[in-house]
Amino acid sequence: MLESLGWAGVALQIMALTFVFVIGAAVLAALVLYIVDRSQSRDAIRRNYPVIGRFRKIFTELGTFFRQYFFAMDREELPFNRAQRNWVDRASKGKSNVAPFGSTRNIALPGTTLFANAAFPPIDDQYAASEPLLIGPGARTPYNANSFFNISGMSYGALSAPAVRALSRGAKTAGIWMNTGEGGLSPYHLEGGCDIVFQIGTAKYGVRTPDGALSDEKLREIAGHEQVRMFEIKLAQGAKPGKGGILPAEKVGEEIARIRGIPVGEASISPNRHPEMKGWTDLLDMIDHVREVTGKPVGIKTVIGSVEVFRELFEAIRERGAASAPDFITIDGGEGGTGASPQPLMDLVGMPIREALPHAVDLRDEFGLHDRIRIVSSGKMVNPSDIAWAIATGADFVTCARGFMFSLGCIQAMRCHKNTCPTGVTTHDPHLQKGLVVREKEDRVANYAAQIVKEVETIAHSVGVSEPRQLRRRHMRIVLPDGQTRPMSELYPSVMPEPKPETSPDAA
Repeated sequence: MLESLGWAGVALQIMALTFVFVIGAAVLAALVLYIVDRSQSRDAIRRNYPVIGRFRKIFTELGTFFRQYFFAMDREELPFNRAQRNWVDRASKGKSNVAPFGSTRNIALPGTTLFANAAFPPIDDQYAASEPLLIGPGARTPYNANSFFNISGMSYGALSAPAVRALSRGAKTAGIWMNTGEGGLSPYHLEGGCDIVFQIGTAKYGVRTPDGALSDEKLREIAGHEQVRMFEIKLAQGAKPGKGGILPAEKVGEEIARIRGIPVGEASISPNRHPEMKGWTDLLDMIDHVREVTGKPVGIKTVIGSVEVFRELFEAIRERGAASAPDFITIDGGEGGTGASPQPLMDLVGMPIREALPHAVDLRDEFGLHDRIRIVSSGKMVNPSDIAWAIATGADFVTCARGFMFSLGCIQAMRCHKNTCPTGVTTHDPHLQKGLVVREKEDRVANYAAQIVKEVETIAHSVGVSEPRQLRRRHMRIVLPDGQTRPMSELYPSVMPEPKPETSPDAA
C-alpha cells in the first residue's frame, strides 16, 4: 500500500514538473515572440499587438474553410457554390440528383437563363441521341467527335499524375475527348486510350526546339499517336488573357521538365503570346502549317476582348479562302479558371462567356462558315443548365475543366498553385497523391460526363426537341432588370434562320 502510494507520489511529481515545464516553455516562447513582433517593422498589427496579432493571419487562412462549411449559403460562394459542387459530387458517384420541395436558386436575378418548356414535349420513342459531328473535313485525317461534352485543357504539371490517369481512363469509358492543356503529352494522357486534343501553348511545350520555336519533327511525333485527334493553338485562356501559363518551380520535376522540354526546378513561365505571331494572318499561316505537318484538324483557343477585333479574323479568312480557316474555335470566357493567375487578370479581363459565345457564333455564321468551323464553348460550365445554354446559343461542343476536377474529389481548397492540394488533384507530393485512387476516380469521371449528357437531354426534351443539338435560342428566356423575361432569340437574334416550333412533336 505504501509502495503504491509512493509510486503515485512520484507520478504526481513528474506530472507537476511536466506541467511547470510546459507552462514555462509557453511563457518563454510567448516572450520571444513578443520581442520579435515588437522589433520587426513589416507588420503593423504584430508590432502594435505582439503575439495575439499573429492570430489574425491564422483566422484569415481558416476563414475560407469555415465559410465553406458553416456560414455560406448553398448559392453564395465563388467561384463555385455548394449547390454546384454537390451536384457534381452526386453525379460523379452515380447518385440521384432529384431534389425535394423547391429550388434554392434565385431566378429573379437579371441575366438568369430560363428554358421555355413545350406544351407537348416528345415522349418515349421520339427521343434521339446526338450524332457524332465531323471536325476538319479538309484535313488528311478528320475527326468524328462522339460527344458534345468533353474535358477542357488541364496540363500534366498543373495536375498530378494520378489525376491525369483517372481523367484519361474515365474519358475512354465515357467516349469523350481529353485536352492535354499546354503542358505537353504525358504517358498518363495516353494510358486510358481516350481521344486526345493536343494543345500548343505560347511556350510550345512538348513540340519546341531548344530555343522555344515550333519543331516540325516533334509535331509529327505527337501526331503519330493515333489517340491524338486534333491540335489546338492556344492564344489565351479566360483566367489570364494576355498572360502565359505559370507553373511554380517546386512542380517542375525531372519528368515534367522532360515532357515540356524545359530545365528542372525552374519556374515555367510561358510568353504572353506566340512571339512569331503578330496578327491574324500569321495565325492562319501557323494553322495551315500545323495542319499540313500533322494531317489532323487544327483549331484555336482564345478569349474575346473586342467583337470588332475578332471580326478581323473572319475577314482574313474570307480573303484567303475557307480552306485556311481553323477547324474549330474554342471560346473561353473571362470567368475561366486556372491554378495560378495574377488577381487583376482573373477578376477583370476578358469578355464573359454569356456575351462572348453569341458573338462568336454569329460571326462564324455571318461569314458563311457554319459547316466549316466548329465552335467549342468553355469557361465555368459545370452543370447541365450551363451546357444546355451553350448548345442552344450555337456551340457545337462544350468543354469543362473544373467540373471534372470536382469529380476527382477537388474540394475548392484554393491551393492549386502551392503544391499542397489536400485531395491529390493538383499536387506532386507523393503523400498527398495517395488520397487520389485512380480506379475509384476514373469511374466518377465517366459518371459525371454521362450524367451531364443525360440531364442536358432532359432539358432538350422538356423544351420540345428530341436531342440537345436541336436546342435553339428561342428555347431560352433571359431575366431582365425589371423582372420580366424575353426570348434570347430577341436579345441575340441568330444569323442562321431558326426553324419555327412545331405545334406538336408528331406534326412532322
